[in-house]
Amino acid sequence: MTLSVTPMGPGELGRIRILPDSGFGSLQTDRGNLPLDRLDVRARISGLVARTVVVTEFVNVHDTALEATYIFPLPDRAAVTGMTMTADDRTVQAELQERGAAREAYDAAIASGRRASIAEEERPDVFTMRVGNILPGERVTIELSLVGPLPFEDGSATFRFPLVVAPRYVPGVPLPGPSVGEGRTPDTDAVPDASRITPPVLLPGFPNPLQLSLAVDIDPAGLELGDVRSSLHTVTGEGGTLRIAPGERADRDFVLRIGYAGGAESAIAVPDESADQPEGVFHLVVLPPADTAAARPKDVVLLLDRSGSMGGWKMVAARRAAARVVDTLTTADRFAVLTFDHQIDRPDGLGDELVEATDRHRFRAVEHLSRVDARGGTEMLAPLTAGLGLLRASEGRDRVLVLVTDGQVGNEDQIVHDITPLIGTTRVHTVGIDRAVNAGFLGRLAALGAGRAELVESEDRLDAAMEQIHRRIGAPVVTDLRVTGDGLDLVDDERSPARPPGLYPGVPLVVAGRYRGAPAGHLTVTGRTRDDHEFRTTVAVQERHEPAVAAQWARARLRDLEDAYAAGDRSLEQRIVATSLRYGVLCRFTAFVAVDSRVVNEGGTSRRVTQPVELPSGWESPADAAPPMIMMAGAAAPVPPPMPAPGGAPKFAPVRADSPRSRSLRTAASLAAMPTGIMAGGALGARSGAPSPDEVRSIAATEARRLTEAAALPLYERRDLLDDLTSRLTVLVGTLPSDKQFTPMRDLVTLLNGDAPFDEKWTTALQVLSTFGATAPAPTTSAANAPTAAAPTTSAVTAAPTTSAPSDPAAATTPPTPPTKPEPPTRKAFWKR
Repeated sequence: MTLSVTPMGPGELGRIRILPDSGFGSLQTDRGNLPLDRLDVRARISGLVARTVVVTEFVNVHDTALEATYIFPLPDRAAVTGMTMTADDRTVQAELQERGAAREAYDAAIASGRRASIAEEERPDVFTMRVGNILPGERVTIELSLVGPLPFEDGSATFRFPLVVAPRYVPGVPLPGPSVGEGRTPDTDAVPDASRITPPVLLPGFPNPLQLSLAVDIDPAGLELGDVRSSLHTVTGEGGTLRIAPGERADRDFVLRIGYAGGAESAIAVPDESADQPEGVFHLVVLPPADTAAARPKDVVLLLDRSGSMGGWKMVAARRAAARVVDTLTTADRFAVLTFDHQIDRPDGLGDELVEATDRHRFRAVEHLSRVDARGGTEMLAPLTAGLGLLRASEGRDRVLVLVTDGQVGNEDQIVHDITPLIGTTRVHTVGIDRAVNAGFLGRLAALGAGRAELVESEDRLDAAMEQIHRRIGAPVVTDLRVTGDGLDLVDDERSPARPPGLYPGVPLVVAGRYRGAPAGHLTVTGRTRDDHEFRTTVAVQERHEPAVAAQWARARLRDLEDAYAAGDRSLEQRIVATSLRYGVLCRFTAFVAVDSRVVNEGGTSRRVTQPVELPSGWESPADAAPPMIMMAGAAAPVPPPMPAPGGAPKFAPVRADSPRSRSLRTAASLAAMPTGIMAGGALGARSGAPSPDEVRSIAATEARRLTEAAALPLYERRDLLDDLTSRLTVLVGTLPSDKQFTPMRDLVTLLNGDAPFDEKWTTALQVLSTFGATAPAPTTSAANAPTAAAPTTSAVTAAPTTSAPSDPAAATTPPTPPTKPEPPTRKAFWKR
């Protein structure tokens, strides 16, 4: 097969970003340089799977034996399946062991004078290797075998191999005592293993330090191959092998885009090589039809509450939920991530504005979210104001704001009052994570923004809640997907992902898992389309002997188990280790260790050297880079003017600044002026944030108007709108007292959550909401026509102290408690060292 490869055009190249913290690090010692002399990458692409062999060759130019540390990121989601060490014409195959046992074997070998190496995973994309007892003048070759999936969108799969490690920002206070690694950055309380993930960087203008070669073979694996484009100059080789031009520097990622025709699908069954009973791994790919219209580009702002009340399992669940929102975005979208407590933080390197949802930017956002811990107080008005302000200029794009919080604030009325003029056509979704969440407040925010209100009381509920949020953000073509086997016995609890996501425009459905029996038959995928028709496709199973497929499934399964472990299920450690060892895939609890049987350095005495890596192309020197900016809540920007509605905005829209609902909310300013301590008294109660009866009637009137305006929309849109309305009303009604006046609303919620036909639900909802909202209080003249009348009250709220004045006069004379000396930072457990 001959492949014709064309360079990417300027526009496409402009969308390619260097993936942060990716590429190859350095072998380090304390004596000078251990040069990385050669880097050879050989990749074989099979459909949407890449199997890669990486060969690195180092030279000891010094006069003493060395023990070297090698810090090297690899492609995200890559599974390391093997390692060899070659020196002095001797090749040693590494063995995968439990991490603690592997370290003991390595340390014993080094002490006895034998050559040895060990590879450990620090992050899903960052690894550490140590190589000991390297003799003077010796060349050491380390070969790694990798397996990873190819992301697919807009008709093209992307093979990205990182060739440079970028400096990474490390927050926190330095920890006392020695560092746990050999990197250039000390460990901190926020990143207790910073010294294991931060190799040094070459100075700008340093000569090309290594010989770089990279070759890629492409096998469509049953898919219809289209155009192949590259961000580097490539040539067509024999047998369809693509090679980069000689002399390229390892200062930017290698990116190859491979076109696959839409509507194709494949199902591969890979039998286990050694098993008493026939079984193996299946890998299913279903691409959306080529004529599927892409969703409108979106601007999404994600707000994640990191206050002290979010500690424990809530913080773990919130991080997962926020990362999944980021993963739903495509390169046509823009986004911003704000984490907040008493101040607002943003991902390092993404700036203060909306940024394109490129691979690099999404990676930085997810990495920032993974480091977030609970701390501080809950100042929610400033981040909501900042997030809505970012969206005010989103012309011709869908505006979405997602708030992930427990909602435990006492100034709900102040927040609702101040953000109502800012919402415009922004869709506001709220995800409440707690076993005693401030449901009423979150329901009010979702009602203002015509979004969903999802309550997550446990980890088990998170997947279902986030699936609903994903549907509203990503607009899937097919939902409620199920994968079944006809002639192939699938193991239900060994699939990845466990719950198939929707089928989105331009994005394939990829499901892998275990099966029992002979590899034969068909796989059937069923679901429901937007217009409520049945979706069904059947794919014949092809038997293939492709170890990459099994390894890729094992790595995804290990990540699922590791996520559950991080969420608090410590009983999974042995299961993770057993899965890693059974399928030969490196994880956080295991390590590859290679030990030579020959003693080469009597006494085991050795020294260390450090070799920096390339500065990424286009990056400034770290010494010249500006420090990251953090916006404090107290210094929030002034409230921007109401946002104009973008052209083509849907009729079923959030509350506008000049709507009756907006004007009625302004009358709550007097409530917002109450001292914070008084309002906070019921913040944790069952009815926390519950609206008044007049507020409920105003909400009902607004929801009835929305249904009336949406009557002419297509069925699938009205179905989604009614589902969102159901989520909002369910949350709101759950906060109301058992008063007879609310009985119609409670009965409506029961109907909407039942199995009644859609038309009955829609008609009843419109009737009940219209009737219940007909008695909503009319806005006062001052509130509707004289906005300045509320200004003094709003100003008073802003200037009010964060705690109420003491009611006991004696309390006022009590001297303040002197500040206590802060505790020194202490090390936290961060997997196994």
